[in-house]
This record gives sequence, C-alpha cells and structure tokens, in this order.
Amino acid sequence: MQNLEPDVKGILRDHDSNFGRRDFIWSALGATAALAAARPVSAQEINTDTNGLEAGDVTMPVKDGTLPAYRAMPATGGPFAVILVAPEVFGNNHYMKDVCRRLAKAGYYAIVPDVYARKADLTKYTSISDIVPIVNAKPDPEMMSDFDSTAAFAQASGKGDTARMGITGFCRGGRTVLMYAAHNPKLKAAVAWYGPPAGNKTDAMPQHPLDVAANIKVPVLGLYGGKDAGIPMEQIEKLRAALRTAGTPSEIVVYPEAGHGFNADFRPDNYRKADSEDAWKKMLAWFKKYGVA
Repeated sequence: MQNLEPDVKGILRDHDSNFGRRDFIWSALGATAALAAARPVSAQEINTDTNGLEAGDVTMPVKDGTLPAYRAMPATGGPFAVILVAPEVFGNNHYMKDVCRRLAKAGYYAIVPDVYARKADLTKYTSISDIVPIVNAKPDPEMMSDFDSTAAFAQASGKGDTARMGITGFCRGGRTVLMYAAHNPKLKAAVAWYGPPAGNKTDAMPQHPLDVAANIKVPVLGLYGGKDAGIPMEQIEKLRAALRTAGTPSEIVVYPEAGHGFNADFRPDNYRKADSEDAWKKMLAWFKKYGVA
C-alpha cells in the first residue's frame, strides 16, 4: 500500500500556500485516515455488533438514479425515529456504518447515504490527493437532494418515522448538517460534529453555514475541538452568534483539549475517548429534548 507519511507532512507544511482552511481540514484528516487504514486496527476502535438489529447495505432511489447506503435499526418494533448520518470524506467506511449501528442500539432508524458514489467508492482510496477533488466537486444542491431522497427512502420503508427526524454528521458531514438544517425546516434537530462554519466559495459550494445561518430554524447542537487546527475559535463564535441572532435554539460545545475528528475512534491521533463519550451523550440528549426519540 502506498506510503502516505510524506503527504501528511506536506499538507501540514504547505496548507497556507496551497490549501484553503477547508481543504486543510479535509486533507490533514484524510491523510491520517488513510494511514489508519494501512495500519493495524486501533485498540480504541469501536465495533458495535448487530445483535438485536436489522443492519446492512441497501440501494436507494435518488433524483438521477440510485445510490448505495447503509442503514441500521432495531430488529423488532417500529416505526422508529430517523437519524440521517452525513459522512466524512472517506465514503461509507466501517466507522460510518458503526455510527449507524450505535444509533440503532439507541432505538433509531439510522441511515448514511454514500453521497460520493456517483464518482467513486472512496473507501478504496488511500491517497488524499485523489479524495479531495471528488469531495470538493460535490454540488450542494445535489447533496441536499440526496438527503431529501434518504429521508423519503426511510419513510417509504415503513420502518422510519420522518415526523421524528434528525441529522448528524462529522467533519465535511458536519458542514452538511448545518447546510441541510437550513434547507429542510421539517427536521426536529441537528447535531454537527466539527463542521466548518466557513470556507472557500466555489461553484459547487457557493455558500457555507455562516452564509445561511439566518435560515436555520432547526435546533442545532455544535460539537467542536478547542485545538482544531482548521476551525478557529473565531469561526465557532461567529456561528454561535449567528444562530442566536436567528433565534435558533442552539448550543455550541467546545472541548478545550480536543482537535479535529475527536470522535473518530479508528484514528488514534485524533480520537479523544472522554470527549467523544461526553459529546455522544449530549447528542442523544439533544435529539430527545427536541422530539427525535
């Protein structure tokens, strides 16, 4: 497998000249993720079993065809409150699927669409230089449509109750959470894990969360790291203020010693167990408080 160690150093050294802050976040995180894939499994990696669950890969219809997805829910009962899961930049890998199983163990119908599958299966990539262009080319309207389709698929299954629907996501998916909260006011609650509030504006992403914060009426919980090299506290405080100004029920939690990706248990350089566990509890409590239960 390709040795990515020099790429990590290069990303960290050259991000000011070659990358915007958004690209730096995804590139540095992606490099460590690719390295993690090449190394033995981290001792801290969480592996949630499927006992008592119905879980597996599915194919769902979208506006221009179909996309693969992964869903998990309790094996009996239902319909269940729905949690849409917005992935990081690495496709529907073990971590994203395990997040769905963790949510299913808490009683939810959780589903993560493979939003980059039109271009590639990103779980097969080991070079971040190949991943970032695909991620950055994903148009926001297509992303929003994909999550609309995911919600429709959950409802049509007869097992998901989208009248009790929330969304959560991580890194790039955290940004998606904030953008989708502005797009879909029918959500009951949203939880964004270290989602960048701002970034370079492109044809694919002409706006960012700070630009649409005034349109967010969905209760938002933001979970951030105080030592995140790619998301400065200034941006986090601007997001907090923008949500407050919009009258949005919101809470922004900053873990002082955490960096980016602190929930990613398969990346030992990023993962912070105590912060991750506390944030997970806060997420579940947020969903329950606002009717996603």
